[in-house]
Amino acid sequence: MASGLSVFLPLTFSEKDGPYFLNKTIKELAKQNLKMVILTNPGERMMNPEFGVGISRFIFENKESGFESDIIGKINSQVSKHIPYVNLISVDVRDSTEFGDQIMITIEYSIPTEQKKQILNLMLNNT
Repeated sequence: MASGLSVFLPLTFSEKDGPYFLNKTIKELAKQNLKMVILTNPGERMMNPEFGVGISRFIFENKESGFESDIIGKINSQVSKHIPYVNLISVDVRDSTEFGDQIMITIEYSIPTEQKKQILNLMLNNT
C-alpha cells in the first residue's frame, strides 16, 4: 500500500494508492488545506464550529467598500489558526460582475520546506 500525507479531495478511487488517491507532498497538502479553509462555512466541520472562512456567504452580500478587507482578514486569521505551517505572502480579493457575481481570490504563500512561492487562484460564483 502506498503512503501519503492525507486523502486527496475530492475522493477518487485509486488502485495504486489504496482505496483513494493520496496527497504525497507537503505542497499538495498545503494547497488542499487552503482551499478547504476558504470554502468551508463556519459550523460545517464537526467538532470545530469556528473552522472556515465561509466565502460563499460573501458572494451574495452587497459589495460595499471594505468587503475585500473583511475576506482578507478572515483568510489571514483562519490560516494562522488552522494551517500555521503556511506563510501567507499576499492575499488579493476582487469582485467581478462581468460574468455574474464572482469573487476572485489570489493567494501567494510559501511553505518553509519548499524553495519556491506557491500561488492559489480561486474563482467563485453564485451558480
